[in-house]
Amino acid sequence: MDLGRINEFALEMIFDAGKYIRASFSQELIIETKSDFKDIVTNIDREIEQFFVNKIKMRDPSHKILGEEGMGDNIVTLDGPVWIIDPIDGTMNFVKQHRHFLISIGFYVDGEGKLGYLYDVMRNEIIYAIRGEGAFIDHRRIRKLMPLTIEEAVIGINASWVIPNDKINHEKMIQLIKKVRGTRSYGSAAMEISLVVTGKLDAYLSMRLAPWDVGGGMVIAEEVGAVTSNLKGKPFNLLTHDTFLIANPSIHKILLDQFIELK
Repeated sequence: MDLGRINEFALEMIFDAGKYIRASFSQELIIETKSDFKDIVTNIDREIEQFFVNKIKMRDPSHKILGEEGMGDNIVTLDGPVWIIDPIDGTMNFVKQHRHFLISIGFYVDGEGKLGYLYDVMRNEIIYAIRGEGAFIDHRRIRKLMPLTIEEAVIGINASWVIPNDKINHEKMIQLIKKVRGTRSYGSAAMEISLVVTGKLDAYLSMRLAPWDVGGGMVIAEEVGAVTSNLKGKPFNLLTHDTFLIANPSIHKILLDQFIELK
């Protein structure tokens, strides 16, 4: 399998999708809700995913596709070549802000991440990785993450996890917030992951993410030395929803051991 050629194909496909999304702001959006009123989808999400599906199947029909909007295949295993796609991660940001949303794509073979892409559509900035060859931002190599202390860390966390809830011990989360240098929340898992792999954030955690939220970013993380797991320290399950943590390696275990407590 020639990863170099697949990478060229993926980059061209992603840039074409970005042009389509930017042009869509001159059109009327059709907005629908999915699981609840906070979980929205637009016609552009679906059109872009279908665009990816058509391109990939035209190139190689044997490749399977796991996409957020269900336009791909019914995936029950990660055997063989599998593309994991989120056409617009941060749909609320796309609708309300016209920025702070990304295309997230991972290419896996027999469950092993081979290629990863995080594309900031409005900034026209691509972060990508080829397994074993490093990670790049606009074709410039990204350096490995530098060590730091928990007191120096800036972490991505949703404010809902520091108020009483039925998932984690919020008092421990409050202790974490007091200890670190700062916190941020951007409304897009892919964006927060992109900031961790480029050293602009030092960790990001979530109580529930899907494979398409993290599939691309996990490949990039490995190439820059970031550590990914669920909040129990186990590998993230790419076949279902799971808790998620990506962190600079010098603070990953500290976050798991001292501050995260699942109920």
